[in-house]
Amino acid sequence: MFGLQRKKQVVKIRSLNETKKYGVAATSLKELLKKGSKLLQVPLVGSHISLYEDGTELTEDYFQSLPDNAELVLLAMDERWSGFVCDIGRLLDTDRNSDLLIDAAKGLLSNERSPKRRRLLGDLLLHLKDSSESENREDDEDWFQGIDERFKTKSAYMKYNCENRIRGYMKEVHSYAQTIQKPKLKDEYKKTAECLVMQLKSDKYNGCYFNRKEKEQNRLCTQEGWFSCQGAFDHDECKSLHSINPYGNRESRILFSTWNLDHGIEKKRTVIPTLVEALQKHKSSNINLDYFYKLLFTRENLKLVHIVCHKKGAHDLLCDKRKIYKQGKRK
Repeated sequence: MFGLQRKKQVVKIRSLNETKKYGVAATSLKELLKKGSKLLQVPLVGSHISLYEDGTELTEDYFQSLPDNAELVLLAMDERWSGFVCDIGRLLDTDRNSDLLIDAAKGLLSNERSPKRRRLLGDLLLHLKDSSESENREDDEDWFQGIDERFKTKSAYMKYNCENRIRGYMKEVHSYAQTIQKPKLKDEYKKTAECLVMQLKSDKYNGCYFNRKEKEQNRLCTQEGWFSCQGAFDHDECKSLHSINPYGNRESRILFSTWNLDHGIEKKRTVIPTLVEALQKHKSSNINLDYFYKLLFTRENLKLVHIVCHKKGAHDLLCDKRKIYKQGKRK
């Protein structure tokens, strides 16, 4: 009697170091190993096959129960595969293959219709197009599009970007004077504001926070330019682990403008009104300006946060009454 002829199993197979998959039909695991080794140029001796999804090694019985078009990985004798997490690991180490990954992601994105997958591929492309190692304008002209010609380096522009934010806070301090009705109080407030300006100028508007060339203790980023969200004002850290490198590409630089230097003790709701209240009772010379300066313009009260972590409701945090006046001047 003739034995039952085995059904050919149709699978998709790839090697460890390649992402391209090939369709192969075989009636047994042994036949698949032979065909796959020849096709992918993997030595037959000691070769073995694992499931792409979870790394399970195939046996003859398991092979016979595979669904059509199962995704497999052909491995040489000493190679191992632990599932698709291996591909994620390779993706995170993009130094060698970034150009190939960019081309592959662009190809997938051009044919993708799912909004979710388009978002994921778009975010992947954004971070793969990394030119953070370039610092000078002539080495990364795309990054400098729309930026004044006077800025010749990324660090110089990022420093200016931070200074601009701090200057904006100072403008809010100045403009608050318009709400003060009493002439004497307004004069004292303006005098105080000028002292704050002098301190800011001395500290170069704290532009060091965004400058990756600064010493580690003075900047908010890594040497490469990566910034991490510090979490909402009422959290010790960012639960979502938001991060961004505005030095990497023009898109990230633009997106970084949506990140906020957020005041824990709120500037307009709390800090400035507390300063005005203190000036009603004492002359500006008796006020602990260093304390207010730190609350308004330094990391003592500022946290860099992703827009999602920027809570715009009332923070309900108050100034420390023990620090408002100079020592010995508090009522």
